[in-house]
Parts: sequence; structure tokens; C-alpha cells
Amino acid sequence: MNLEKVVFGFFIVLALTLNVAFVMGDIGSAAHHSIWLLFAAVVVNLIATILKFGDRSQVGALLLATALVADLQLLASALIWTFADTAAGVPVATITTIVSLAYGALAANVVSVTLLVSESLMAGR
Repeated sequence: MNLEKVVFGFFIVLALTLNVAFVMGDIGSAAHHSIWLLFAAVVVNLIATILKFGDRSQVGALLLATALVADLQLLASALIWTFADTAAGVPVATITTIVSLAYGALAANVVSVTLLVSESLMAGR
């Protein structure tokens, strides 16, 4: 067993699961979406992106591209939440935008995990 691949797979799957945990709930309710889960999703996605650098294969390029897409969308979500949060809370339209961007990152993370699993299955043959 290759420890590097275990760590790599761990962070890719953790990025996906944190993203799912953040988007679960009513899309327009800020109470259903934790800022801390969004923060954790951003941090883990950035770590996963860093781990994807250096792979010069075609699949590696696709994995890096999906990671960059997820990072961009999660960072945009976090920035919007940061600037929209007031004493009155986050408006419904804004929380909907934040969660919608996180859903886009979720789609990118699903593609990333699918690529990782398919590459692992092909390497086993």
C-alpha cells in the first residue's frame, strides 16, 4: 500500500464529504448551512489541490482542473458570505447564491472522485 496515495485519496474524498455536509439542508436557510463547514471545505479543497500538483498525466491534469473549479467556487462562496454577513444575518437571496456555488463545487468534487476511482480500477488491471 502506498501511503502517498492513501493521503491523496483521503483528502479528495474528505473534500467531497465536507462539501456535501455544507450543502445539505434548505437552500435558502442560513441556519441549515454552517460557516465552519464551508471553511473546512475550503481548507480541505485547497489541500487536495496542492496534492494534485506534480502529476503530469492526462488524468492528473483533469484532477487538477476539477480541484481548481471547486476551489474557485468555494472561495467565492466564502467571500460572499464574509461580505454579506451583517448584524441582521445573511439575506435569503445571498445564502441561496452561496449554497448554489457550493453545489457547483460539489459537482466538481464528484467528477474528481469519479476520476480517481476509475483511474484506480484501471490501474488494478
